[in-house]
This record gives sequence, structure tokens and C-alpha cells, in this order.
Amino acid sequence: MTPDELETTLRDIGTERYHNRHPFHRMLHGGECSRGQVQAWALNRYYYQAQIPVKDATLLARLPTADLRREWRRRLVDHDGDAPGTGGISRWLKLVESVGLDAAYAESTRGILPATRFAVDAYIAFVRDRSLLEAIASSLTEMFAPKIIGERVAGMLAHYDWITRDALAYFTPRLTQAPQDVAFALGYVREHARTQTEQEAVLAALRFKCDVLWAQLDALHHAYVTPGLIPPGAFVPR
Repeated sequence: MTPDELETTLRDIGTERYHNRHPFHRMLHGGECSRGQVQAWALNRYYYQAQIPVKDATLLARLPTADLRREWRRRLVDHDGDAPGTGGISRWLKLVESVGLDAAYAESTRGILPATRFAVDAYIAFVRDRSLLEAIASSLTEMFAPKIIGERVAGMLAHYDWITRDALAYFTPRLTQAPQDVAFALGYVREHARTQTEQEAVLAALRFKCDVLWAQLDALHHAYVTPGLIPPGAFVPR
């Protein structure tokens, strides 16, 4: 494929597989979730958010040049912040508190679903063990993030009177951060995925990352919607 054809195919994967199509997300954005279901989502999603800088640090250590490392380390600051109380993880904890949960409980990860832990840990292992090209390509779900952020913020503010715009402050910086991250990662993939084997690996990496996100919502739906089987030790809504 040409670089343009490769990019088109990557975007087609998002159209088919991105988790904005998942029934749980449609419930969440459509105002159909109970407070307990929203709490379960915020709690489990925290583990994913908290591990993103771990993933990025793992990838950063593999980059061979200072220019590439300078580009990637911005992601660490975006999530960890450059001082206590700043960054995406801190903003997500404020969301956790705003829906009625304790931030320390979220940070402990005691109440998350086993499938959440397995999916997120599998993503970190993928970035650690696969080729650098595959690791970078797996981040390209960010191509589709602005769409889901817009749906999420508008839907939750419209349907849950106990959620404020301040509670959703995590998402506002992502509307500019994600496109910036995509510009670099997509450019890298377009330049370095030249052979059929490399391009197939890139496409598989993006499908894998979509599966990681989808699997987390499958677990939430199974535990907190239908059939409602909450695993031992996981968060139980009041």
C-alpha cells in the first residue's frame, strides 16, 4: 500500500472497531446508566489512564534518538503532570470523586474488574515486547478520540444532572493533545511501514489496541449490566 492507502485502512479499522460503538458506551452517553454503573466505569477506566504513562515510559526507553524521545516524553507530562495535582491522571481522580467514589480507593485498584487488569496489562506487555513500529502503531486509537470525547462530554452533561463540566475536565486537554500525538505517530507509521509484512503488523497492532478498549467495556457490561455478575472483590455499587 501507499502511505495514503495505509492511513485509509487504519481509519477504516477505527470506524469498524473503536469502542464508541460498544453498547456500554452508548448507554453511558445516552443517559441510560445508573450512578453505580457510571462509578464502575470511572473506577475501571482509572486503571487504564494510570497505566498509560507506564506504557509511554516503556516505549520511550526503546526509542533510539534524542529527537524521538523528546517527542514521546511529552505524553508522560500530559498524563503525569509536571507537578503534584497536575496532568491527566489527577484530573481523572477528580472525576472519580465527582461521581461519589474515594480517590484513594481508585488508586489502590482493589475494586477493578479482573478483565480490566488483564486487558491493560496486556497492552503494556505488547508495547514492551513487540517491534517499535507495532508499539507506536498501537497508540493510533487516538485518531478517533476527539469524536468519542465530544459524544461523551455532551451526552453526560445532558443526561446526568449530578455530573458537572468541571468533573469532566480531563477531556478538554485531550482535544488538543490527542491530535498532536497522532500527527507524530501516524507520520512515523507512514514513513516506516514500507513492506507488506510491516504494514500488516501495523494494522494488527491497531486492531489489538481496539480490542483492549473493547474488552474493558465487555467486562463492565457483563458485571454491571447483563447478566450482572460482579467478580469477587470487585466494586459493588450501593
